[in-house]
Amino acid sequence: MIRKIKLYIALVAVLLSASSCLDKYPQDAIPQEEAIKTVSDVRQALVGIYAQFKNASLYSGYLTLLPDIQTDLVYAVKGYTNIYGDVWRNEILAINKQVEYVYGGLYTVIGRCNFVLDNIAAVEANTSDDEQLDKLDTYKGHIYFARALAYSELLKCFCKAYESDEEAANELGVVLQSSYVNPGPVKRASLKDSYQFVLDDLAKAAEYLAADDDDTAVIYNSAYFTVGTVNALYARMYLYMQKWEKAVEYATKVIDSKKYALADATKNSYSVTYNDFAYMWQYDNSTEIIWKVMFEVNSYGGALGTVFLNYDYTSYKPDYVPAKWALDAYANADLRYNAYFATATTGFSHGLTWPLLVKYMGNQDFISQRLLCVSMPKPFRLAEQYLIRAEAYCRMGASYYGKAGIDISTLRMARYSSYGGSTTLTEENWFKTVSEERMKELFMEGFRLNDLKRWHEGFERKEQTSTISPGNTLKLEKDDPRFVWPIPQHELDAPGVDLAPNESNK
Repeated sequence: MIRKIKLYIALVAVLLSASSCLDKYPQDAIPQEEAIKTVSDVRQALVGIYAQFKNASLYSGYLTLLPDIQTDLVYAVKGYTNIYGDVWRNEILAINKQVEYVYGGLYTVIGRCNFVLDNIAAVEANTSDDEQLDKLDTYKGHIYFARALAYSELLKCFCKAYESDEEAANELGVVLQSSYVNPGPVKRASLKDSYQFVLDDLAKAAEYLAADDDDTAVIYNSAYFTVGTVNALYARMYLYMQKWEKAVEYATKVIDSKKYALADATKNSYSVTYNDFAYMWQYDNSTEIIWKVMFEVNSYGGALGTVFLNYDYTSYKPDYVPAKWALDAYANADLRYNAYFATATTGFSHGLTWPLLVKYMGNQDFISQRLLCVSMPKPFRLAEQYLIRAEAYCRMGASYYGKAGIDISTLRMARYSSYGGSTTLTEENWFKTVSEERMKELFMEGFRLNDLKRWHEGFERKEQTSTISPGNTLKLEKDDPRFVWPIPQHELDAPGVDLAPNESNK
């Protein structure tokens, strides 16, 4: 089965040419008439799809960092290198290379998926062995999920929030392509159709992966897609679509599957040095990880923690430090604080002493090989599912506040040194409680920009010591066009395309 496949891949770079990212032939592919002829070929192509998720433009880099750096979570330090400075200042132009690489990296995943799906029917027709046919079905499940995931991230970054089916039918979505050979016009579909495309792919993924879903199997900490990842993405998408009951339904499937358990910050099950929650970040291993991008010492992606530390074995010179308001939001008993932050005196001439983000200091096994700040991305964790369900319950009305409070309490009991009471949610406090809990739990995991966008919340940075002006006093009102990234100019100018720009392009 696919989970037995071992990855031996080098990092695949995003290479952008004069043509559209949507037109790119899969990198290192051989001509189509000679490719994907056997079940083994399909497996190898799937390995390539997983390898693409290692790309430093995606979860181990820009896709995770930039949406949070753009908001109110961090400040640029005096003396910083200006890396991502335009993003932090919210001066993102259509020629921004990092945004272009995110767009291109996600469409590279989609292109790879479409290339395999175009050829897999011929492989099935030439395969008679039932076991091999079962493998093909499983592989299809992984491929459909990979495509759904890539499109979901494009929607999060490059589209407006989903308000209702009626409004979404008249808003711009993304370019939908289900075939590599016959991609159709390069034109943006509606937001409604774009979300539906993701849901349709998830339905196919669920169907094909169901046969590989062993109720007795341990699937947490998985490097491969499972029914758990399918249900987790369903829950996330339905939350974004404001389909509250469906969000609750799918988050509950993940939680009630009992295949995952929250990492308990009050226990030391694996290490004397680190509690179970801290261990998850120090070793990228936990019962609450639904899916992680698997790195090996000789095959890894970007270094998420570099800009928060810039450690040279002598001193720290971080480009960005956490916002004081965010640090102050953690209760004294909240053990996430010590897992995420550590106070240090920086090596700058101004000698700033501040809590630095050490959440991505790096996998300890990699650090022993002198690879600093390299952490395996964890795009799906059980904690997010509790947060999804809690928010959806609150949106469903006052009669569900009690259930939402139980979910917040469950999460806090796994994170606090002690949490004796229940969480009382009311009409007046539920949004502040749930939104702050999302910020504290998912700090610098790439959710903040989209959360503010869909909540119709603005943000304001108030000047913080030893940080850069004018970005450290930036204010964005709700629904500012900059909450939606511009379509890369590279794509708008590509021959034969009919792409409508975003407001932030103008």
